[in-house]
Amino acid sequence: MGKTLVVGAGGVSHAAVHKMAMNAEIFTEITLASRTKSKCDAIAASVKERVGVEIKTAQLDAMDVAATVALIKETGAEILVNLALPYQDLKLMDACLEAGCHYLDTANYEPEDEAKFEYHWQWAYQDKFKEAGLTAILGSGFDPGVTSVFATWLKKHKLDTIRQIDVLDANGGSNDQAFATNFNPEINLREVLQEARHWESGDWQTTPAMTHKVEFDFPGIGPKNMYLMYHEELESLSTHFPEIERARFWMTFGDAYIMHAKVLENVGMTRIDPVMHNGQEIIPIQFLKTLLPDPGDLGEQTKGKACIGDIATGQAKDGSGEKTYYIYNICDHEECFAEVGSQAVSYTTGVPAMIGAAQVLKGNWVKPGVWNMEQLDPDNFMDMLNDHGLPWQVHELEGPVSF
Repeated sequence: MGKTLVVGAGGVSHAAVHKMAMNAEIFTEITLASRTKSKCDAIAASVKERVGVEIKTAQLDAMDVAATVALIKETGAEILVNLALPYQDLKLMDACLEAGCHYLDTANYEPEDEAKFEYHWQWAYQDKFKEAGLTAILGSGFDPGVTSVFATWLKKHKLDTIRQIDVLDANGGSNDQAFATNFNPEINLREVLQEARHWESGDWQTTPAMTHKVEFDFPGIGPKNMYLMYHEELESLSTHFPEIERARFWMTFGDAYIMHAKVLENVGMTRIDPVMHNGQEIIPIQFLKTLLPDPGDLGEQTKGKACIGDIATGQAKDGSGEKTYYIYNICDHEECFAEVGSQAVSYTTGVPAMIGAAQVLKGNWVKPGVWNMEQLDPDNFMDMLNDHGLPWQVHELEGPVSF
């Protein structure tokens, strides 16, 4: 159906490009581009070996708008799938506008010099994309992404309104590393160590990072400690579903992870401002990233399961009063590695990126403007989750969460 340009060659890209190649009737020609072309070539070789599909590769500085425009035109790409760093979102959106190409990403923009991720920078592009007749899809990963689609599916099929929603993300996987992040270390640590915020009673409530802990029994995993955090889908869900009274995001962490993250923060290794070292300017968190394991290389070592989903409470469509539903996916690290050579965290982001791009190429989500996932029809996306490795379940609970 369409030619696709994927930017970024990390673990998420590895999973997404393999899944695109498995759907060649939709993704008729794939080009993978990154600053480091050798990483693209390695993914292309794996795709050829596993799937038998040839993909093209290219070197690209994603901050260079002119170079991206040239590559879009050279490849004839109908959609650019941004799996690069969040700092690069706006530059890639600019390139899509200039080249006449649809856009999709998995994480919202944040400035490189400030640990602050919000949607207003990208929402400001609404009129530009609408006037250009182009579609921009924001946050087509799992969280954000699938978790927002889950909420929309519940509103379409189960609930007239959502009064409160909790997004729960548990990684029950383990590997042989003393300390490793399950996605890009720089982005992961910036996100985790930021103050926690949640939406309640029409305003944002702020608490210190990693201080509000609750134990929860996750399907397929068991009891895990989860921590209240800020995550970008809270902003978009509370904006687009204005009836929401409370929206929270929770993620699980082991005690060893918390200890390492706090020590690194305390000694300054997670700083994002430049410092001088032996006469050379460095950014500590970027130096730390070079020392930590690459999440994309941990697939073979990672065992266990991940479980991500929503618990939502609202008025039932059948008029029976207030009901609470838990909708979630369970994903096995070893099964993901066997299929595409990725661990489950990369897989659960890469597969929804593929499915979101497929919605655009199939014409389901061609809607000029800039859109978050909860603003779009969920049904075909949900069907494709079941068909392409991320099957979901929905269960009615006895009542709202007590935590």
